[in-house]
Amino acid sequence: MEAAAAAASAAEAHHQHHHLHGCLAVRAPVPRCSHGGGAGTLGGGSSDEASCGSPRWIGKSLSCVCIKRKGAYERICMNLTPVQEERLQRLRHRMKVYFDPSRRDHQEALKALWHATYPDQELQGLISEQWKDMGWQGRDPSTDFRGAGFISLENLLFFAKTFSASFQRLLKKQCGNRATWEYPFAVAGVNITFMIMQMLDLQSTKPRTFVRAVFIQMLSEDEWAFDLLYCVAFVVMDKQWLDKNASYMDFNEILKSTRAQLERELLLDDVMRIEDMPSYSLLC
Repeated sequence: MEAAAAAASAAEAHHQHHHLHGCLAVRAPVPRCSHGGGAGTLGGGSSDEASCGSPRWIGKSLSCVCIKRKGAYERICMNLTPVQEERLQRLRHRMKVYFDPSRRDHQEALKALWHATYPDQELQGLISEQWKDMGWQGRDPSTDFRGAGFISLENLLFFAKTFSASFQRLLKKQCGNRATWEYPFAVAGVNITFMIMQMLDLQSTKPRTFVRAVFIQMLSEDEWAFDLLYCVAFVVMDKQWLDKNASYMDFNEILKSTRAQLERELLLDDVMRIEDMPSYSLLC
């Protein structure tokens, strides 16, 4: 019951947390690249502390890196604030939880997804032909969570409750010229969760991408940033599917292009929150 309740209440929780608690990716422009208490020119200071305009710092255990945007340098610091550390660890824990069909809370979360998806239709059982209508591969949806675990169910439930109109539109394939062989909605959702997990690389001990650093700042402002990003990713994927007249065999390529678009948008100058991403406007 606790897991289902947490996922179901996330829609309200993420709206209540928009204060800045510390900063990992500092987006405010600074005139020079500096570290610690001393200011220095681009050529000054230790090369182990900062590197400007290049991703060459990646993998060198640096505490800070400067990148250039709009002609000004901005610093990304690797040391996490207590809030960032706490929320990152919580998200990492979510990512490690496997779906267990014998757990009562996991069963309740699955039932909650059904009722959020089909509020007027009674579920016959956790193993039923009905699940195929949602886009699961068989009668038992628990077998489809192997790739991404329980968090993929939480993501689907968050999407269904937070952006119900978009969720239903994608579920029912209501817009555009659809292919004869469409992507299965629920299974596509599990794959999107797995893609985002790979893109953000949050399980690694050392940061290896700017996208990860930027996302962690977003996480400090909104604990549900991952779930929001999932919703954006789903509508982006569907839009690309339609724009490219894709069919079932094209799904992996569409997923790759979706990831590329998400990475571009996360690194835009004016994107400080998931809600600032241009594709967020696709949600309703």
